[in-house]
Amino acid sequence: MTAANAILILGSLLFAGVFFYPRLLGSRLWRATVTPLASIVGSGFLVSGPVLAHAAGNFAWLAMLGLCAIAYLFGAAIRFNIFHVEPGLADGPSRIEAGLERASNLALSLAYFVSVAYYLNLFASFGLRLGDVIDPYWTRVVATAVIAGIGILGGLGGLRSLERLEVGAVGLKLSLIGALFVALAFASVVKLDAGTFAWVPPEHTHGIHEVFILLGLVILVQGFETSRYLGDEYDAKTRARTMRWAQWIATGIYLVFMLLVTSYFTDGLPEQGGETAIIDMLKPVGTAVAPLIICVALASQLSAAIADMNGAGGLLSESTQKRLRVNAGNLVTALMAIAITWAADIFEIITYASKAFVIYYALQSSQAAIAAWGRGRYGLAALFGAGVLFAVAVVVFAVPAA
Repeated sequence: MTAANAILILGSLLFAGVFFYPRLLGSRLWRATVTPLASIVGSGFLVSGPVLAHAAGNFAWLAMLGLCAIAYLFGAAIRFNIFHVEPGLADGPSRIEAGLERASNLALSLAYFVSVAYYLNLFASFGLRLGDVIDPYWTRVVATAVIAGIGILGGLGGLRSLERLEVGAVGLKLSLIGALFVALAFASVVKLDAGTFAWVPPEHTHGIHEVFILLGLVILVQGFETSRYLGDEYDAKTRARTMRWAQWIATGIYLVFMLLVTSYFTDGLPEQGGETAIIDMLKPVGTAVAPLIICVALASQLSAAIADMNGAGGLLSESTQKRLRVNAGNLVTALMAIAITWAADIFEIITYASKAFVIYYALQSSQAAIAAWGRGRYGLAALFGAGVLFAVAVVVFAVPAA
């Protein structure tokens, strides 16, 4: 067993001891953090390396930082709404507030349908790599079966049954990510000591097309908004605080990952299986990397899909004034995700999901800007207005990576 493989295995066990510590699993604040964190990290952690290598090259870390900053701006707007708009919605909203809220709910419902399809298509793609299968047809078949299974679980057990599965999946995912980081850092130190380390990715052209690709990658850092719809479980202060924590943790994970994998970047994406290219990219680190990455991917995408199905079920129930139960909302989400799976390829789904979410973010930012202006907080109103303009740019100009 090589040193890198030993580090991967020992690191996984050590981090598992932290993330499966009973006191942490029982923490109410941790559970509230897990739902948005599962979605943010799961939504593109492993896809981000190859796609940003293709679109930004050695500036991948900077592109990721920009995406995280934009996400934090949208998160700030949603947190502002949790404190300043939600109470008015409960007590009798104005016509503008009510209209924006209904439009937001509709946009987010559509976004969740797409994102569940995205996560579980990635889940299927990485799972099939265990058998060296790279076939879009079988990816769709497996994704359909998994979506149906989770939809039935949500329909029978509701949010609580899904949340129990989600917390365990996030603990596994963070344990494996921590081990991967340690192994990558060790490999970098070995390269430096041998004088073979080169943090210079292959040269490739950069232009407006790559910028348009980056605009379509907001889905990589999406997921924080799930906190907005956990009001039945957690109070406003808890939801805002844990959403902020989830975004900070996710930003740290993404940036560290980008810096550690940059020296492994290759030029371009393969014609098939681009979403799983990270497996081949990191093979030089050690033979245990591929199975570990697949395990990370399975845990990431499963927990992210559960988080968004949680959000979708609650949102559909809220939008129908409880006429549609949360359990039934989970089933509706699963059916729509299956339809999307068979209508688009994975990179189209990524871009469609990004556009769907930024429509929701634009509406939430508009709501926050109006509320901030009405309270005399003109600087915040301008900031949230800038978020609206960025969202419009994404909807108009974003294109798929491949």
